[in-house]
Amino acid sequence: MAGLLVVFFPLALLLFMLFMERVEQPLRTGGSESDVEDFLDNARPDEMDTFVRFGLRRALDKLRLRRRSHLSPRGSETSDGGA
Repeated sequence: MAGLLVVFFPLALLLFMLFMERVEQPLRTGGSESDVEDFLDNARPDEMDTFVRFGLRRALDKLRLRRRSHLSPRGSETSDGGA
């Protein structure tokens, strides 16, 4: 029994360490300070709600998506505007 513990404990510890690496990776690559300041200056209420519920990364993605949709050509946003 002790022999099995000697073999399986290091393997279980290694698997746990690999799992924790995957958990920590998104935490290391968070938004930069300028991204956070920009978000707090320009966020809408629904984006702040996303920030509170899901965190900064998803809220920044939502803000960037909104900005991209504002930068797209007006003709591609809706097709019923000129008819």
